[in-house]
Amino acid sequence: MARRGTTLKPFIAGNWKMNGRVKDVAELVRLIGYLKRDKPRCDVLVCPPSTLIHAFRVRLKGSPLQLGGQDCHGEANGAHTGDISAAMLKDAGAKWVIVGHSERRRDHGESDAVIHEKARAALAAGLGVIVCIGETEAERDAGKTLSVVGAQLAGSLPEEAPARRLVVAYEPVWAIGTGRTPSLADIGEVHRFLRRRLEIARGDEGTKVRLLYGGSVKPSNAREILAVPDVDGSLVGGASLKARDFYDIIRACPK
Repeated sequence: MARRGTTLKPFIAGNWKMNGRVKDVAELVRLIGYLKRDKPRCDVLVCPPSTLIHAFRVRLKGSPLQLGGQDCHGEANGAHTGDISAAMLKDAGAKWVIVGHSERRRDHGESDAVIHEKARAALAAGLGVIVCIGETEAERDAGKTLSVVGAQLAGSLPEEAPARRLVVAYEPVWAIGTGRTPSLADIGEVHRFLRRRLEIARGDEGTKVRLLYGGSVKPSNAREILAVPDVDGSLVGGASLKARDFYDIIRACPK
């Protein structure tokens, strides 16, 4: 995690996606129990579906876990049936929100401009924001990985976002939920590239933005991924649904 003399506190975020009902809050309770016995060396965030945010909020009191949402609208309020604003998430107890996940980009046709608008709305509401970027398999095969993630980075991040409330998650689309991961060298190459782009665009603030890797992260590969330079944590999907698996990933953070 060390970089040019700077150490960023690792950040592990769990994205439950469209999974979980009230009975599954038991997994959160188990996770809290693990972390009370073994205090995490990193910041830990859980992002349940919106239907469970209140239930999570009640149980997170007094724990080291933070609560987040999985998406928000770009407007603060209005006639947007089925959508949730950043202010609503904050009111419900969220501290962070994920925007730009590849599943939102793919399933809902969200552009960089839309994600930029959502990120700005989140910041305006007082939330921290995790902005996701990543290339498809076809783009990787065509040698376009860096150009794709560079364009997404430039187009999705609000210029005014302070480093303490901004996280960037690199998730190659072809690795999400497939069990496949890039090589450690490939992960390192992309994270070095992103760090450099952030430094060029934001100066010293660019050195403080945490960069997460996501895409089939699990207990068996977390430690080696988290040891890659410029990887400041992970955005975890399926493995975050099981308390023991997520706990083992949290424990993999470097000392």
